[in-house]
Amino acid sequence: MPRKIKPKEPAKPKLAVFKFASCDGCQLQLLDAEDALLAVANAVDIAYFVEARDRRLPGPYDVTLVEGSISTAAQIAEIKEIRRQSNYLIAIGACATAGGIQSLRNWRNVDDYINIVYANPSYIDTLATSTPISDHVKVDFELRGCPINKFQLLEVVIALLVGRQPRVPTYSVCMECKRRGTPCVMVTQGIPCLGPVTQAGCNAICPAYNRGCFGCYGPMEAPNTDALGEQLQALGASPDEIMRLFRNFSGYADAFRLASDAYEEMAL
Repeated sequence: MPRKIKPKEPAKPKLAVFKFASCDGCQLQLLDAEDALLAVANAVDIAYFVEARDRRLPGPYDVTLVEGSISTAAQIAEIKEIRRQSNYLIAIGACATAGGIQSLRNWRNVDDYINIVYANPSYIDTLATSTPISDHVKVDFELRGCPINKFQLLEVVIALLVGRQPRVPTYSVCMECKRRGTPCVMVTQGIPCLGPVTQAGCNAICPAYNRGCFGCYGPMEAPNTDALGEQLQALGASPDEIMRLFRNFSGYADAFRLASDAYEEMAL
């Protein structure tokens, strides 16, 4: 009697996670997903994720997550190769989507910082700027935050695996304040806040603790930065203070960068 041949199981989609200039916080959010991550791990082949394991399989990859900004010439070459090897490339976190807090150097001479910080500046090989992934390669989806929301990350990965559009909010942090019953810190306390122009995703954690939003999730869809700037001035904020508020975690995102540049001119 002929021996039955067991059919081969279909190959799992290959997932890769890469890091550039960043603090690793967004990758840690994925690891912190715990039980949900185990479910994802059973559905995919985690081919490259050095934060979690030593295994490093070559591409091509079905889904690639990229954390961090591009800050060196070597990173430009690396992200282009990663893009070539990836079917879907997802930029995760403020560094990858807007240059991160390190993009503050984009408004100054980076050599000044190097000479102050490092004992041997000649060892440092860096670009003059810190820029988002999309400045260098095509990005299929951006997931905002500093760090990202782990549930949004799982939503994006699962959506891609099942072949549908990821569902993440594009409205402002103000909507989240209303949902959790948090009084507006600008209206009630006069605290400067980027919530009206920042994309939701953090559950309005800063206003819930009587602090203004820092814009970690970057600009919402169609942000009215002019109106917010006028309101901040009405509260007594100077052009320099408004400029610094926009130049934060997502300061190099287009809408925030243009707003901050306009207020820098006013401050001169």
